[in-house]
Amino acid sequence: MSVIKIKNPPCVLGVGNAVGKEEFDGPLGGYFSFHSDDNRFGMKTWEKSEAEMVKISYNNALSDAGIVSGDVGAIFAGDLMNQCTASAYGLSDTNTPYFGLYGACSTMAEAIMLGALTVSGGNFKAVASCAASHNCTAERQFRFPVEYGGQRTPTSQRTVTAAACMILSQGESCMYVRTVSPGRIFDAGINDINNMGAAMAPAAYDTLFNFFTSTGCAPKDFDLIATGDLGFEGAEILKDLMKEKNYDISAVYNDCGLMIYDREHQDVHAGGSGCGCGAAVLCSYIADKFRNGEFNNVLFIGTGALMSPLTVFQGETIPAIAHLVHFSSKK
Repeated sequence: MSVIKIKNPPCVLGVGNAVGKEEFDGPLGGYFSFHSDDNRFGMKTWEKSEAEMVKISYNNALSDAGIVSGDVGAIFAGDLMNQCTASAYGLSDTNTPYFGLYGACSTMAEAIMLGALTVSGGNFKAVASCAASHNCTAERQFRFPVEYGGQRTPTSQRTVTAAACMILSQGESCMYVRTVSPGRIFDAGINDINNMGAAMAPAAYDTLFNFFTSTGCAPKDFDLIATGDLGFEGAEILKDLMKEKNYDISAVYNDCGLMIYDREHQDVHAGGSGCGCGAAVLCSYIADKFRNGEFNNVLFIGTGALMSPLTVFQGETIPAIAHLVHFSSKK
């Protein structure tokens, strides 16, 4: 696996986000810039609601960055809907070159990685990296519509209703993309759709262990190591796997699926998941900590379960992937 040190680190010029009611009611509610009390965002269908979230988060990021859409050279975006339609419909009026991505819950890390490399290479002065998910669209596509009222197992995770966008640019700010490490597909043999954390944790371990051994870094070098999104089950597995290799990450580690909800008071079982989960936590809480000077070095590891509705129904195992992005306050 490769660890790429970016020669001309792009800065995080601005961030934007939009979340649903349950996410706003969670521990990080005060960090989000926009929320919908009915999760519809003024739209008639859940699919249109997700597309509207993408549009809102993109426009909020532009405003935060102090630029207009015409200043963005390209958009890297994805979601959980078939053919990434939420991103395509939500960004259809931007008149900007668009790259549709699918990495499941790792999509935001993938979008940032590709965006950072193109900005660093001088191909674009600024790019937008976006990701989104909606609980109701995901349930309808991968399991059953929420109206069905199906029971979930304790290891299942709630798909987060959220979208987020990050503007990467040449220039100066309090947050830079310093290093990226693209993950490789890792199949641990898990075929339980209700335990995606167990399927993704080995991929997160593979990427994080490779990063530490390749760079000589250690957990103590970071203010936060955040995965998105392993949930409770996967997070515990990752900590155990790293400890077996003499890397104790417990003091600085957290999972975005655990950060965005209060598991004791919200019915989310093992925590949150979905493209929008890690993206929203990154483009709110983590970005805010950089702006306040509380964070200087953060590892953001997007973890994705690369199954489809068809493969799930056929009983196939769930391949997973984990992409790592190192954010730093120093260029």
